[in-house]
Amino acid sequence: MAFFVYIMANKPNGILYTGMTDDINRRAWMHRNHMLAGFTDKYNCEKLVWHESHPSRESAFIRERCIKNWKRSWKIRLIEELNPDWRDLASELL
Repeated sequence: MAFFVYIMANKPNGILYTGMTDDINRRAWMHRNHMLAGFTDKYNCEKLVWHESHPSRESAFIRERCIKNWKRSWKIRLIEELNPDWRDLASELL
């Protein structure tokens, strides 16, 4: 089973949200359809702009906590290394 760390955004260089899940397709769909009340719903973070897989829940959790503590500029650099156009990557996964 794979676990994922991901970043959602509302627009390029906009609001960012970092999370983790064991089902990236379901979680991206939930964010896009505002099924999760809270930060992503309030700020319309509907675009999956970055993700990576991990072999264990623990390693994904550690990576998520690490990224959440990063400076914003580091997160933007991480996104733009994989996704310079800030495409919604969920459409590629579904």
